[in-house]
Amino acid sequence: MAVTPYGTGKNKKEEVRQMFDSIAGSYDFLNHALSLNIDKIWRRRLIRHIKKYNPKRILDVATGTGDLALASLRLDPEKVTGVDIAKGMIEIGRKKIEARGEQDRLNLVEGDSENLPFSTGEFDAVMVAFGVRNFEDPQKGLNEMGRVLKPGGVVAILEFTMPVHFPIRPMYCFYFKRVLPLVGKVISKDFSAYRYLPDSVEAFAQGEDFTFMMKSAGFEQIGYKSQSFGIAAIYYGLKKQ
Repeated sequence: MAVTPYGTGKNKKEEVRQMFDSIAGSYDFLNHALSLNIDKIWRRRLIRHIKKYNPKRILDVATGTGDLALASLRLDPEKVTGVDIAKGMIEIGRKKIEARGEQDRLNLVEGDSENLPFSTGEFDAVMVAFGVRNFEDPQKGLNEMGRVLKPGGVVAILEFTMPVHFPIRPMYCFYFKRVLPLVGKVISKDFSAYRYLPDSVEAFAQGEDFTFMMKSAGFEQIGYKSQSFGIAAIYYGLKKQ
């Protein structure tokens, strides 16, 4: 049974949309504060990975408020597009883009990551940060990323993982399952959203299991790099020529 934010009986996609609309106003603050800003380091590493491919057209899937999309502008692309299912997140992201005067290079659109509103082979690079585990059908989402990517194009995915080594695992589990939901509840007023986060990470495919899904989506030269003692990983690959 799929892990969902609220357990209302709706499909996961609708619950995820509702959750992110609910926490949109506090999302950026909590995202950085609860990770002690380490998430920014992970994003920079993802950007460095795709830099070597010199992508000109970049798609950021499940873009949220656009942090990763904005970070990718340092690669001097012709165009960056971000897509997200939550209107509230997109609206905040657009304000950030306008404040930086980047409307000509970066555009955010509301859309379903499992049914991307883009042409086949439209992008040189596709990237995701903390989004795939929220898909109702992660394999379908990966397939769609492959579809809109040109042959030989690069995909890079940043996702949370569960550490396996002592003492990191018990310390992480205590923080992730006890501290984070309480802080999230106080600031965002949505306890379920931050209880869902650790539950969704535990339930999601990791390591070799996730790279197998990427292979099934038509990617090759696949690998991953563990981040910060195993609390996240950057997965990467190329679309088959």
